[in-house]
Amino acid sequence: MHIRLGSHWTAAVAAAGVLSAALLAGCRNDDALTELRDQQRQILTKLTALEEKIDKVRTAAVPPRVAGPDPARAYSLPPGRSPSRGPANGAITIVEFSDYQCPYCAKSEPLINSFLDVYPKDSRFVYKHFPLVSIHPNAMPAALAAAAAQKQGKFWQMHELLFANQRALGAEQLNQFAKQIGLDMAKFEADVKSDEVKAAVQEDIQLAQQVGVRGTPTIFVNGKLLQNRTVEGFKQLAEPALGQKTGAQEKGG
Repeated sequence: MHIRLGSHWTAAVAAAGVLSAALLAGCRNDDALTELRDQQRQILTKLTALEEKIDKVRTAAVPPRVAGPDPARAYSLPPGRSPSRGPANGAITIVEFSDYQCPYCAKSEPLINSFLDVYPKDSRFVYKHFPLVSIHPNAMPAALAAAAAQKQGKFWQMHELLFANQRALGAEQLNQFAKQIGLDMAKFEADVKSDEVKAAVQEDIQLAQQVGVRGTPTIFVNGKLLQNRTVEGFKQLAEPALGQKTGAQEKGG
């Protein structure tokens, strides 16, 4: 970080140089030395005050570290009104916090599908919005468009189009996508602006913040953070729940 010190620092250094030169030149009378010592004390006082200001600026410039989700913890991630596919009573629930303008989220789609293919009768996928508005200006409008399409039962059709056209998510394109999947345009345009749709997206964002989500995509399997984003990593988190289901069925059998 560059911090401009200003004339005080320059004056302090110059005065310190004068003091050193005077002392090195030889003995001087007591009054002159006393005056030089007073100048030195003033210089040191100014330097101390300046250092304190610099420390405050540096401290303010460093944002507090936000802890991410704890991999050892199983979080409560209620589906709420989020769109989902797969059996609602499945033993495995996959929750993804995602952003339609994030290229890594688009690449995670085949991975999610591969997870669902492993245990098709036991896996449920829940999609939650987490638009990174500070770096993706079209992510929030896209999320609202998807939530509006959900109200007409066509979330997944809009979902696919948004990820397939990440570089074209302006207002005109979003309306074109809505027409393409056969939405009632008057209702779509009203829903995009509605408090209900905005609240649905905000609920997802608030939940993400509560559990420490900082980026996208972030995936949980039965409430636990998926760190190893492979089929094997998925199985490691999913199979304990399947074991519990089998045990419960055998007891009830």
